Amino acid sequence: MTPSLFDRFLERLEEVTGIASQTELADALSVNRSAITQARRKNAIPSNWLLHLFRSYGLNPDWLEKGMGAPFLNPDQAPSIRSDAYLQIPKVRARLCAGGGSFEVGSEIEGFFSFQASWLQTKGVAAHMVMMDVFGTSMEPEIRDGDTVLIDQSQKDILAGAIYAVGIEDTVMVKRLEKHPQTLVLVSDNKSYAPIYLKKEDMSSIRIIGKIIWVCREYS
Repeated sequence: MTPSLFDRFLERLEEVTGIASQTELADALSVNRSAITQARRKNAIPSNWLLHLFRSYGLNPDWLEKGMGAPFLNPDQAPSIRSDAYLQIPKVRARLCAGGGSFEVGSEIEGFFSFQASWLQTKGVAAHMVMMDVFGTSMEPEIRDGDTVLIDQSQKDILAGAIYAVGIEDTVMVKRLEKHPQTLVLVSDNKSYAPIYLKKEDMSSIRIIGKIIWVCREYS
């Protein structure tokens, strides 16, 4: 059975605050337990609850109610997250090309992947992370056709040899980046693909989407 809107709201709230029951929610909102029961029966989240949770925890009302956006409106001011809590990272429709380039640049959310919050905090800024599928063979064997990667969009400073999602005009790619004098080089692990050299005058056409920090692979 698909969880109701109210149940998903409770699940998201527990992920980042530890509020795990309707009684705890009533206490956090300073309302009667009957108000929680009534809202659940109506499958609705009162707007004043969302405002209260924003003021108390810095939580994003759109994320609480609909799962849209990041959990916290200001990640730098987010309260400490329970070590056993989980956060949901959105998977977007855009696909990263490990080859010549992809023109599928839509940012529509297809679903969510759950990760332990404490692990995410060691890797980067969870509120700026997204998942994308990869197609093509230019990054094999490190990243294979069909893999799904976790990208931290807050990590855009280039570390030589690290793997990044990059955009060139309407094309999005996954490549290792290297800085040469007056040149940025996009390198493929698969040596069948030649490096891409971008001169200083070409830099305005490239954007660093973020650093790839994890890879998910399915086996048939």
